[in-house]
Amino acid sequence: MRFGRFTTAAFAFLAAAPALAAWPEKPVRMVVASAPGGGTDTVARIVADFLTRDLGQQFFVENRAGAGNVIGSDVVARAAPDGYTLLVSASTLAINHVTYKKLPYDARRDFAPITRLVALPNAFVVGKAQPYASFVDFMDAARKNPGKLTYGSAGIGTQPHMAMELLKDMAHVDITHVPYTGVAPALIDVVGERVSSMQVNYLSAKPQIDSGSLRLLAMSSAQRSTFAPDTPTIAESGVPGFEAIQWFGLLAPAGTPPDIVRRAHDATVKGLSTPEMRQRFANEGAEPVGDTPEAFAAVIRAEMAKWSAVANAAGIQPE
Repeated sequence: MRFGRFTTAAFAFLAAAPALAAWPEKPVRMVVASAPGGGTDTVARIVADFLTRDLGQQFFVENRAGAGNVIGSDVVARAAPDGYTLLVSASTLAINHVTYKKLPYDARRDFAPITRLVALPNAFVVGKAQPYASFVDFMDAARKNPGKLTYGSAGIGTQPHMAMELLKDMAHVDITHVPYTGVAPALIDVVGERVSSMQVNYLSAKPQIDSGSLRLLAMSSAQRSTFAPDTPTIAESGVPGFEAIQWFGLLAPAGTPPDIVRRAHDATVKGLSTPEMRQRFANEGAEPVGDTPEAFAAVIRAEMAKWSAVANAAGIQPE
């Protein structure tokens, strides 16, 4: 009798407790806040392909580009927190508050971080006809000709722009910024010698580096990259302590049930650890991360503080 009463009570408790979500039960939209073909889009499609096969529901990528990643990010911030709309974001998410006076969302409040997918250093590149054999040569020329050398970026407030401003501040050099509306047109002008240099994520520049149309002078990681072990870092080339890493992460709208966040995290990290995905990312020059939601949230907060300090030093005012 005691056993029977206990069993009845136990079943009553379980019936009253909220059931774990059987997620996903339908296709999942993965919003990329930039145009097709870029680094974020490439990473998202690799991850979506694995999750579709592993979880048995379609994960499809939807590109919602515009306003420096703000439009797509806002789509997810406003979406129902049910696990069926996710955001694949570049580290621009932690920088936009520096350049936009009023954002429609708060990067710390309006998203539930799931995990960083990959991290990759910036490549400091120049056109193949430029007279610089090394990063040290380029910086010597910059110091001798203040304001004469230029650098391209994907736009004001993008991570490559902020990384170059960090470099200028730490190295005490004056290099003129030439902003573009995306990575591709900026790279075209570096290749065409219309702009002196660029700091760009390695994934985006790899095809031109491999073809020889861009010369890779340095990497922005603290240690030498496994993808370019013979290329020195900026830190070891006269700017000690310099580091600027781009990341791409997976997030859900704030308020998404913790069990859905956990299931999305576990499935994604499982994929990032497979030899297949590690090789696919290695082919793109990216290193899988797969950290916890808590660790990813801490990275976002730390990056927001870091780039705010860089913006203040550079006199960048939000608009």
